[in-house]
Amino acid sequence: MRSVIGYMVCLVVALTVGFTFFPKSEPEQAQEAPRADRVQINDLLNLGSRVVAVGERGSILLSDDQGLSWQQASVAPQREITLTALVALDERRLLAVGHDGWILRSEDGGSHWQEVRYDTELGEPLLGIWTAGGDTATAFGSFGKFYQTNDAGVTWTPQTLDVDSAHLNSMAGGADGRRMLVGEQGLVLRTADGGQHWQTLPAFYNGSLFGIVRLSADNWVTYGMRGHAFVSHDFGDNWTQIDIGNQLPLYGHVLLPDHTGLLIVGAGGTLVRLDAQGALVGVGRMAGLGTLTSATMVGSHLLVGGEHGVFQGSGGSVAALGK
Repeated sequence: MRSVIGYMVCLVVALTVGFTFFPKSEPEQAQEAPRADRVQINDLLNLGSRVVAVGERGSILLSDDQGLSWQQASVAPQREITLTALVALDERRLLAVGHDGWILRSEDGGSHWQEVRYDTELGEPLLGIWTAGGDTATAFGSFGKFYQTNDAGVTWTPQTLDVDSAHLNSMAGGADGRRMLVGEQGLVLRTADGGQHWQTLPAFYNGSLFGIVRLSADNWVTYGMRGHAFVSHDFGDNWTQIDIGNQLPLYGHVLLPDHTGLLIVGAGGTLVRLDAQGALVGVGRMAGLGTLTSATMVGSHLLVGGEHGVFQGSGGSVAALGK
């Protein structure tokens, strides 16, 4: 019974964080391949000359013209399992994670992907992946799943964290070894030595946290359910709530150019802009786009991804939040 309950909880988290909607019928899947405006997008990655998007049914979409047009990447094998996050080790080597412990690897900037890990037994989702660069990366997700690679994603080794099987949602950090990891029920962990030792911070919020952002060595922002966002100016010793004025959940973010701050996106097309110290600049909404899960800046343009696909806005949509 406990395992059944645990699996049900896992599914709920997967639906909440990964936004996996009901799949199309078999005839529809056969007739129509996923398009950038018709596929659930869970994460965006800007490589400079290329943007990569991942989402439902194993979709990996590529744009080489700043989001104006998209093509599908080659995935082998294509299991049509939801992908939740991706990261770049460099411009050529990329990693992506998803449900059923699925991990994919690309060596050509995202054009072709090969499976390096797939869990046929537990079927539990990985919800995030992070790297400080080089050949190392960390993948994490449901029930405290935490894996490390030191060979650019070819092999993965499970690591143990004292998190009581909590779901892990987001990680951020820098080259100085300072990192933070957040998850359900207000879980926040930090390390100052590159992950050799982790410390669980005193709870300051009892809801799920979906994102963590490093603005500087001392300034950090975390956000999650019911429009909750918090800022710390002392590497997590103390946190202050940011009043954004609504209770819609927040799911993704992008750091703005020239260290000018942060843009957080969420349900209802929510846009929240913070400055470089984590202070609120403005709150807006992109009407008609539903839930937004991710964002990236491509030049002066904003790309957002979510339940209705990928959409391109203008830099003005960000600048307007400062007025």
